[in-house]
Amino acid sequence: MLAARALTEFVDRVVVVERDALPEGAAPRKCLPQARHAHMLWSGGARAVAELLPGIDEALRAAGAHRLPVTTDIVALSRRGWFRRWPESHHVILAGRDLLDATIRAQVLADERVELVERAEAVGLAGTDAAVTGVRIRTHDGAERTLEAGLVVDATGRGSGAPRWLSALGLPAPERREVDSGLAYSSRLFLAPEPAREGFPVINVQPDPRDGKPGRAGFLLPIEDGRWIVTLSGTRGGEPSADAEDFVRFAREELRHPLIGELLANAEPLSDVSVTRATVNRRYFYERMPVWPRNFVVLGDALAAFNPVYGHGLAVAAQSALLLRNVIGRQGWAAPGTARAVQRAVARPVGAAWDMAIGQDVFYPGVTENGPTLRERLVAAYVDRLMYTATGNGRIARRVTDVTSLERGAEVLLTPSVLLAALAGPLKPALSGPPLTAEELKAAGLR
Repeated sequence: MLAARALTEFVDRVVVVERDALPEGAAPRKCLPQARHAHMLWSGGARAVAELLPGIDEALRAAGAHRLPVTTDIVALSRRGWFRRWPESHHVILAGRDLLDATIRAQVLADERVELVERAEAVGLAGTDAAVTGVRIRTHDGAERTLEAGLVVDATGRGSGAPRWLSALGLPAPERREVDSGLAYSSRLFLAPEPAREGFPVINVQPDPRDGKPGRAGFLLPIEDGRWIVTLSGTRGGEPSADAEDFVRFAREELRHPLIGELLANAEPLSDVSVTRATVNRRYFYERMPVWPRNFVVLGDALAAFNPVYGHGLAVAAQSALLLRNVIGRQGWAAPGTARAVQRAVARPVGAAWDMAIGQDVFYPGVTENGPTLRERLVAAYVDRLMYTATGNGRIARRVTDVTSLERGAEVLLTPSVLLAALAGPLKPALSGPPLTAEELKAAGLR
C-alpha cells in the first residue's frame, strides 16, 4: 500500500494485485497470518509513513493506536541488565497489525488513481532480460492474464517469486544469504487489568545469545481497546508451545525474568495461542546483480525478511517505499536507470536492519556451520559493551536507540565520544529489578 501511495505522485494509474479479499475495516485476513503476533513501528518507519501519508499519525491515534516514547515507556531487560527509562529520544507506534493495515489501506485506496485487483496473485513477469513490461497474474477462478505496466514493484513478502521470475527472463540467480536461528514464536491476546488499560509501558525480556543456551524472549505490547498482545519466542530447543495452558508458565519460568508471566496472571485471555516458525533471516542482494532489468523493483520482505523479534520489518518497508518515491522524483519513473537506482537506495535501510538482526542470531546454537566469523565476534563484543554502557548512561542509550529506531545509521556508534564512553562503561549502578513505578505495579495487580 505504501509503495502504491509513493507511485501516485508520478502516474495516473496504479494497480495493486492482492491475493486476499480485503476486509472493510480492522479485521483478520487469510493471507496475513503474522497479524496475530506483536508488531511495533519504530519511529524511523513511522516518520516515513507520515511523509507518504500526511495525517496518518492522527488517524492511527483516533483508531486506538498508541504512541509510546522510547525509552521512557519501555521496560527492557538486556543481556547486560535492565535499561533505565530515560527521557524520550524516539518513539514507537503500537497497534494490532489489522488496525495498522486497515488505517493505512483506507487512506491509500481513497485515492482514485489506485485500483485494487483482489483474490489474484502474481505468477511471473512479462518482458525480457533488459526490460520488464508487465506482470502475469492468476485470478481466483484460475484464469491468467497479463497486466501491462511501465513499472512493476514486487512487494509480495517472504514468498516472493522474483528469483524464479528473473531466471525465466534469462537473468542469473541473485546472491542470497540466510541466517536461521530456528526461532519459533507464539502469541496471545489478553485484556489488561482495568487500571492498566491506559498508559502501561512495553515489557521486553531479551535473551542472552552468547550463553550457549536457546534464546528465549518475551514482548508485552499495549495495543488498542485496553488489550495486551504478548509474543513469546525461543530458538532451537527452547521453542514455546501452542498449548494455551503452557503460555503463562513459559513466560514465568523459561524467560530470564518472570515479569511477563506475573503480569499475565492478572490478565484475561482473549484468544488462542498462535504459533509461527517462518522466521529465517533472508536477504537477496539484488543491488549486486551484474545486470538489472528496467522497470522492475523489489521491496519489503520480498527483498529482505528479518527475524521478527527485532521489530524492523515494518520500518524498513516504509523507508523503502519513501526511497522509491524520492528516487523516482529525482530521475523520473521511466528513466533507464531508475529501477536500479531504487534497488541500490533501498539496500541502505535493509543493510542496517540486517546487520542488527544477524549480529545477534549468529550466536545461537546450530545457526551456522562454523559459528560466528571473527568480524561478527568483534562487532558483537563492541555492541555488547555499548549495551552495557547504555544501562547506566543516558547519552549512550540515546545513540543506541538512534540506530535501533532506524533514524540514524550505525556510524553514530563509532564517533570518538561514543568509543570513549563505551570504554568507561555505565555512569550509574545496575538496576536490581525492572523499573516499573509503584503506580504501574498497582495497576497491574502486582502490589
